[in-house]
Amino acid sequence: MSGTVVVIGNFDGVHPGHVEVLSEARTRRPELPLVVVTFWPHPVRVLRPEQAPMLLTGLADRIALLEAAGADRVEVIDFTPEFAQLSPEQFVDRVLWPLDPELIVVGDNFRFGHRAAGNVETLRELGRGRFEVEGLRLVRYGDEETCSTVIREALARGDVAHAAEHLGRAFRFTGVVAHGDHRGRELGYPTANLPVPDELACPADGVYAGWLTRLDGRDAHGLLLGAGSGAPRWPAAISVGTNPTFDGVQRRVESYVLGRTDLELYDAPIAVEFVARIRGMVRFDGIDALIEQMDDDVRRTHEILGA
Repeated sequence: MSGTVVVIGNFDGVHPGHVEVLSEARTRRPELPLVVVTFWPHPVRVLRPEQAPMLLTGLADRIALLEAAGADRVEVIDFTPEFAQLSPEQFVDRVLWPLDPELIVVGDNFRFGHRAAGNVETLRELGRGRFEVEGLRLVRYGDEETCSTVIREALARGDVAHAAEHLGRAFRFTGVVAHGDHRGRELGYPTANLPVPDELACPADGVYAGWLTRLDGRDAHGLLLGAGSGAPRWPAAISVGTNPTFDGVQRRVESYVLGRTDLELYDAPIAVEFVARIRGMVRFDGIDALIEQMDDDVRRTHEILGA
């Protein structure tokens, strides 16, 4: 390796602020490889687990989004209690210097080293004569700075439209389809079920309009797609919650693909994109009331998506 541009950050969600940092870094030295340094697990989960934020993406999705945003390589640092003890000087010598950086680009709020002792000016001092450092301001949407916290707060309110404004895309939840209670099929609305891990962010309990995409290169019935075929993507009515009508306890994302009862998605990796919130979660007194509401949810999903 003969020189790189290095970008450092958590990059949870890879929102437009993150993409802008990568774009600016590429612009500064377009002839050099762009290396992104990120951390897993989230540092707060290691240092103050009771305050750890729910993540907007898992690690695989984060890497894929960073590569789509222009990273030539993504270096994932295993953030351990021992790593957290590194001084700013040790961080530079052990993590950054082996990457042969000519330029390091970070957000202007970047902190590093034990007890977050280092900032952008610290990095400049430590890099003097070895590499250049540039700190970039956060991107704004309207009168708000775009950051992962703003997006998490919007999701916690069920405001997926506002989350999408700051993400630059619809919020997407991914996972492998698991067997549920099979009640949806009995009611005429079979769903693809994704358990919600405790560490991942998800919209507030309720019903949403959105899209479901199969990610394993297979069609609706599990057959391999031909070369060059795009991933199948279907309009869906999406329920998030524990299914209180049936006294459920496990929080799940349950997606009914409009007009389809023939899909074979068990054990398939899928992505669910949230476009708009239809309503909050309700406990119904009986099956008839539930089905009537589901009929209305599907009708409104058709209207919202134009599907």
